[in-house]
Parts: sequence; structure tokens; C-alpha cells
Amino acid sequence: MRKILIDMRNITWDTFVMANAVFLELKNITKAFPGVLALDKVSFSARLGEVHALCGENGAGKSTLMKIINGIYKADAGEILIENKPVMIQNPKDARKRGIGMIFQECAFVPEMSVAESLFLGDLPVGAFKRVNWKYIYKETEALLRKEGLLDNPRLIDGIHTKLKYLTIADIQMLEILKAIYRDSQVIIMDEPTSSIAKKEADDLLQKVIDLKNRGKSIIYISHKMEELFKIADRITVFRDGKVAGADDAAHLNIDKVITMMVGRELSNDYPKITAPIGDELLRAEKLARIGVFSDVSFTLHAGEIVGFAGLVGAGRTEVVRALSGLDPIDSGRVVVRGKEITVKKVSDSVAQGIAMCSEDRRRYGLVLIRSIRENMGLPNLKRYIYGGYLHKPKEQAEINEQFQNLRVKAPSAEVPVGTLSGGNQQKVVLAKWLIKDPSVLILDEPTRGIDVGAKYEIYKLMSDIIKDGRKGILMISSEMPELLGMCDRIYVMAKGRIAAEIKREQFSQELIMQYATSTLKTGVTRESA
Repeated sequence: MRKILIDMRNITWDTFVMANAVFLELKNITKAFPGVLALDKVSFSARLGEVHALCGENGAGKSTLMKIINGIYKADAGEILIENKPVMIQNPKDARKRGIGMIFQECAFVPEMSVAESLFLGDLPVGAFKRVNWKYIYKETEALLRKEGLLDNPRLIDGIHTKLKYLTIADIQMLEILKAIYRDSQVIIMDEPTSSIAKKEADDLLQKVIDLKNRGKSIIYISHKMEELFKIADRITVFRDGKVAGADDAAHLNIDKVITMMVGRELSNDYPKITAPIGDELLRAEKLARIGVFSDVSFTLHAGEIVGFAGLVGAGRTEVVRALSGLDPIDSGRVVVRGKEITVKKVSDSVAQGIAMCSEDRRRYGLVLIRSIRENMGLPNLKRYIYGGYLHKPKEQAEINEQFQNLRVKAPSAEVPVGTLSGGNQQKVVLAKWLIKDPSVLILDEPTRGIDVGAKYEIYKLMSDIIKDGRKGILMISSEMPELLGMCDRIYVMAKGRIAAEIKREQFSQELIMQYATSTLKTGVTRESA
């Protein structure tokens, strides 16, 4: 009946619901953790048929508020209303029943489960004798994928029976969206959904967000990507230090205004790049190859340089530095460090030669989340602190506290579990543990993925500080083109597992890099070593 009325009035569902009342409202929400006031009298609302963007620095309180909405945390004070009625959300299952769905930045999934099994995980329908009704599950899954136009995904090699391990992160996130659609969620919270997917996949996801909005759903969208927010947001609320720093219709704001609200100051220079003295060659790779992954990869890094690796997802950038760091095998080629050829078969080989790598997946490969900041910083440095059969705590504490202060890690102390920190502060801990080791070559794989603009600026400044004395060099992989253009001295472009070009700073151009990355230009390697 509702749809007929809308058609008769010749207005869209989007227009219809935008005139209606707020679906979800939070009033004066306060939440404290030991030593930290995470939320201080925060008010927030979500309307049907609207994308409400939420942004702020890491640690500003965004995730805490979303976890309260999703029933993971309980507010210390304040009120939650759904359709103007006060409610107490007990847990995530209760939140789902009330029409709230949440898609986390780090999607948790079971790789060996099928698409159909995953879609109904936690809500398996049972029939006679309490047996799972698989016939119903398969029927509903196929109908949902067909309706949403996802059955033609080439990675669904076995249709709805395809195991999740064969899908991409973007596919997994789309399945999470399908769960929310199937459960008829009225409010869908998306936390950094495009932080680890390629541009084409990100564009597809953003189109899905607009589609959901036009169906009358309320989307709460968290992202640090400003351009992305202004493509889809109707309203923007900015958090700073656990409070609402500002809120307005997106049409009344711009990127500079939002950033100023986020950090409490204007960032006059997004990329604090310095020109450091270029020193001796620290690292040379010659014709590195790993069968079926990459081949004929040659590059150099000098002291005082930040050298970038650009390319599309699957170009082989991460695979090259993983091999260089001893995480994966090298089948052929030479690695030369400070003029001496070395053999890298395991991580300790590269670390012994002054090469350290910060992985793109810091939570999985860079940190022990249940351990403290101190323990994580000290983990690769135990030989510095344990000698004569004893742990020399004063030395450990002095060096760790120095990094804790220098990197301005936001935490009450170094004894706080690292898993409770924001993404930006976790990244600082990963950097700190290797800086204590004082490597001459630091490899940073997606160093600012999933962190806010203020924290990004701090990471960039730290990178400049590392190379300013002309003793160290940085290899940086990034999928963010402005980041590469803003911070690098040279950029190697990879395509299909090979170096397609080396581009010097005076030649930097986003269009040129993309042309090489997409193989629309012939190889343009101009290395002096070639």
C-alpha cells in the first residue's frame, strides 16, 4: 500500500522518508573507561532515507558510540530512542531485532564456510526435530543474491556454496550488507568499509550505499576518506575528544571545514615532506623473482629517500616486500645491502641487515592485541633487554617510554592493552617497536590505512623525521595516490608482477602513474642501474 501511495504522488521513497521523523536518536550519551572519558554527553540521530557520515580522529569516540548503538557497550549515562521510544539495547542480537545492523571495518568470517552458511550464521532456521532447514537457506540465499544482482560474481565458482576463502574482502563486505538487507535492518552502520579494497570495488560499494538510502534505509557511514564522504553523505557529524565538534548538512560543509573541526586546527600542509640529504645506496634489488607472483623486479633505495611503490591491487607490491623481508621465498635475483650481497631466507635474516617491515594488516601481523603497549614494543627487542640471564627493566622502560612520548601514543600508560587503542595509535606502536631497533631500511606497507587525517599527518611527519639526517631510507607502499605524490622522492610503478616504470619527483603525475599501473603505456624504466 505504501508503495502505491508513493507512485501516485509521483515522489521517490527517498523524498518521502526524508520528511519523516528520526528512526534512531541518542541523547547525552556518556561512556568512560579506566583513565579515559570516551564519550561526553554526545547526542546523535539517524533518519530513514539518509546517509549520515561520522568522522573524527582515531580515539575521538566514533567506534565507542557505534558499539553502544550495537549493544556491545552499555552507556554510563544518556538515553537511546528508537522511533521516539526509549530502549535498552542489551547485546548485538537485541540490536538486530530492533532493526540495527553493523558492518565492521575488520570483517570477521569463517573461511571454510559457504556463502549460504555465512549469510545465516547466528540465525540458522530449524525445522522438525530441530534440524537445520538447509533447503530453505539455499533457496533464500539464491533469491537474495539474484535480487541484489550478485549471482554473476565470477568468484562464486560454486554459486551459493562457494567458500568464503575464495572471495575478496569487498565480496565479504557485500555479504555483510546482504545480511542487513535480509534481516530488514532500518539502520545500517558501516565502519571504514572501503579502507582495504580497490577503487573499483569501493565505487561499487558506494553505489550500493546510495541504493540502500533510496530504499529508505538509514546509513551511518564512518570513513576517513573525505572525498568519499562528500560523494554520498547527506549530513556529517564530526567528533573530537569524545564530544560532537560540529554537525551540519554536507551541502554546507567542505573538506577543509571538516578537517578543522576534526583536529581543532587548520592543517596548512597535508604532506610535511622535507628534502633530506641523499646518501649512500642502502638497498639494491636485482631481478628478484618468485614464480607465479612477480619477476624481474629491480629497484634501489638511498639514505635520505622515501621511495614509493604504486600499482593496482594484485600488482605484486606487497608480495615483493614480503619476500625482501623474509616472509616469503625468493626464487631468483640478488639483494644487496650497503654494497654487500645478502641471502634472505627468513625474517631474522633481513632484520639482522637493518631491514624492518610494518605490515599493511597491523592487527593480524604487527601486534599481539591482548598484550600491553610495552610488551608489543619490546617484543622484537628482547635481546636488548635480556642479558646475563635477567630482564633489565630500567633499560626496557626507558627506551619504550621514550618512543611512547616521542610518537605521542594516546593512552594512559604503556601498560594498556594495545587492542584497546585506535587504529592510528596501534600504527604508532608498530612503528615504535621497529624504531627501537634502529633499522636503516624501513618498509611501510599502507602505513595510513584506516587512520584519520590528523593521525596521518603525524605519521607523515614521523617519516620525514626518520630520514632527515640522511642515515635511513623508507620504502612505502600505498594505494592512496596523493600520499605517494606528497611524500616520495621517487615512485616505482608495478603492473602484473613487474616494474613498469620509475618516476622521479619532478615527473610526478597521477595520470602518468595510472597509465603505467594499468599497462596503457609501454615500460618506462629509467633506473640509473638499468
